[in-house]
Amino acid sequence: MKNLVLAACAFVSLGALSGCADDAGDAAVPITGEVNIYSSRHYDTDLALYEDFTRETGIKVNRIEADADALIERIGAEGEFSPADLLITVDAGRLWRAEAAGILAPVDSPVLKERLPANLRHPDGLWFGLSTRARIIIYNKAEGAPQGLANYADLASPALKGAICMRSSSNIYNISLLSSIIAHKGAAAAEAWTKGVVANFKQAPQGNDTAMIEAVAAGQCRVSVVNTYYLARYAGGDAAAQAIFDKVGVIFPDQGGVGTHVNVSGAGLVKTAPNRDNAVKFLEYLTSESAQRYFADGNNEYPASIGLKANSSVEALGAFKPDTLSVADIGKGQAEAVKIFDRAGWN
Repeated sequence: MKNLVLAACAFVSLGALSGCADDAGDAAVPITGEVNIYSSRHYDTDLALYEDFTRETGIKVNRIEADADALIERIGAEGEFSPADLLITVDAGRLWRAEAAGILAPVDSPVLKERLPANLRHPDGLWFGLSTRARIIIYNKAEGAPQGLANYADLASPALKGAICMRSSSNIYNISLLSSIIAHKGAAAAEAWTKGVVANFKQAPQGNDTAMIEAVAAGQCRVSVVNTYYLARYAGGDAAAQAIFDKVGVIFPDQGGVGTHVNVSGAGLVKTAPNRDNAVKFLEYLTSESAQRYFADGNNEYPASIGLKANSSVEALGAFKPDTLSVADIGKGQAEAVKIFDRAGWN
């Protein structure tokens, strides 16, 4: 089993978790139950979500935080004795992996159907989107936007030879982007695009989205692709961060076509959940306006629930048309995307 990077919460055994929510004395109502969360999200704002839920409901939140693949593997290994009620993870690819592993159970909730758009819900209720991030093109403002660069397809243009920096092909965000291209244009077109982008690399893939932003701002690379919430951190940061942000231009791709690719944070009910009713309550809470504000204001994500807006730092990046391709369809192309990346030499 892969190494698990556990949060500060200690575990009593495989089947029992210690509480990580506020002390009962801090709750607005008495503690009347619990819900056990396995989460690959690692943001401080999520702690506030857990605490707020406990104050509202009296249900204590226990958690493990670790890599998504390790959590999926762990739930499978624990089998019917797993204490996990909910799996929370980031990106369509990981939700698809959990679905493929057979560890999730359907939820039929009128609340979730009303609050979330259809493309952010599994068609059979196996998982539900909680927040989204757009995968955008950025460029160095001093050099200017490359002529004709408006779509993901344009990244494969020979005019950008030696201009592009990218993360590794093993990164789930890149896998899901390519999977969406497969869904829209087919595997052959996706492979031709991938080879074209690789031919335009300035350097071997390396670093994370933060590294890509700083490389573009510094002029090390002219163009890259990153998630909006990383760039919004610079927009809303201190003077040094804002100076980096000011050197980067933004393009929301494919506005004349299917729209900009978005990836999702989501959650699904574990099929062996010992606290099923509490888990569904927590899922519904996560799509409430108060909870969605934690995602939006605390971590610069777009709210998943219908009718809610992002925070000012994210809004400052610009309005855009998102790709409404179903997250489930994005998940289906993951394995083919990995094969295409390997054949193209996108390491």
